[in-house]
Amino acid sequence: MTRVVSMYFNRAADILNLDPNYRLILGLPGRELAVNLPVEMDSGEIQIFPGYRVQHHVAMGPMHGGLRYRPDLTLDDLRALALWATLTSAVADVPFGGSMGGIICDPNQLSIHELERLTRRYVVEILDIIGTERDILAPDFSTDQQVMAWIMDTYSMHARQTVTAIVTGKPLELGGSHGSHESVGYGVWCLLDATFKHLGNKPVPPRVAIQGAGRRGGSAAKLLHQAGYKVIAITDSGGGVYHPDGLDVPDVLEYFAHNGSLAGYTEADTLTDEELLTIDCDVLVPAYLQNQITAKNAYKLRCRILCEAAYGASTVEASQILDDSDIYVIPAIMGESGGTIVRYFEWVQNRIGFRWRRHVVLERLRDKVTAMYHNVVKAAETYGVNLRDASYLVGVQHMGRDLALRGIYA
Repeated sequence: MTRVVSMYFNRAADILNLDPNYRLILGLPGRELAVNLPVEMDSGEIQIFPGYRVQHHVAMGPMHGGLRYRPDLTLDDLRALALWATLTSAVADVPFGGSMGGIICDPNQLSIHELERLTRRYVVEILDIIGTERDILAPDFSTDQQVMAWIMDTYSMHARQTVTAIVTGKPLELGGSHGSHESVGYGVWCLLDATFKHLGNKPVPPRVAIQGAGRRGGSAAKLLHQAGYKVIAITDSGGGVYHPDGLDVPDVLEYFAHNGSLAGYTEADTLTDEELLTIDCDVLVPAYLQNQITAKNAYKLRCRILCEAAYGASTVEASQILDDSDIYVIPAIMGESGGTIVRYFEWVQNRIGFRWRRHVVLERLRDKVTAMYHNVVKAAETYGVNLRDASYLVGVQHMGRDLALRGIYA
């Protein structure tokens, strides 16, 4: 993933003629912390789990980023994700720097009690570098509202007071925000709405294929279905479903929520991830994991619009192929922005001690996503580049401007 973000970051820096000192500072994380987490398992034995927190930069404000639990996690991935988080905040005009953390583990092999002990130990080990004005944690792959609640509680115990703003994406009852769970999906819908208005010739209805049925993909499927889009295919890690006339999205998502997988769903045909990515559709939304679109399948994509809702969905080679194709690519730093924006809203609400109603959150989210889209389109027209390059131009320019105003390296 580092190759992808570095390539587009440096390309944007070249076009902008970015100060070499700024490029040096912004191209690397400001801090990396590695910890070893001893956890007592249910059996009584002790296991050690490696954990990390990567903080990219504070030029734009306190850092904010996800926490993921994966057995194949690497420090290099976290570096890329932290930079992507900063770029997303920059292009969406959110006053956050980017960060990302993770623990090398397989959460499917841990009990709920082991997950809680692991999470709380992680918080204790990184206490010195996080805080409501330092680094705010958010859910990511294999972490959820419950994990955020444990983090908030552990941090609050050490602070000797309740500190809701230390995490975002937490339960509504503990200071979470309305619209949080659907934020990425709502952002995708806003982007597609703005895109079709900009490009014209909107199909009636647009056919959509979505890779992912969880927080990102599932919320996108639900909202697009409600908006009149025809969702023809959805996949998850356990399988996929397809119907050329459109899926019964509420039924599919209810099945997924009950079973944790789409495997065994009998009301539609089955298909694989690879088949979904190359299906004939108007919009393709990869909303699951990195490296899904590769040099092997990028030539086979048959979508008109590719809206990336997961960082690193396309490899370097695939991104270069897509740059030369007729596919209109909405890059992940835009496709992920709905989540970042609403998490910023949650942090603001926690700090002022007031909760906005759902329609207020979503209205403000729509305003920011629409403004972001038009800013990026303007940059694309000004510099004569595609939307992916333009989004990086806007992000890098914002980062460089804030760094220059603060005079951090003077």
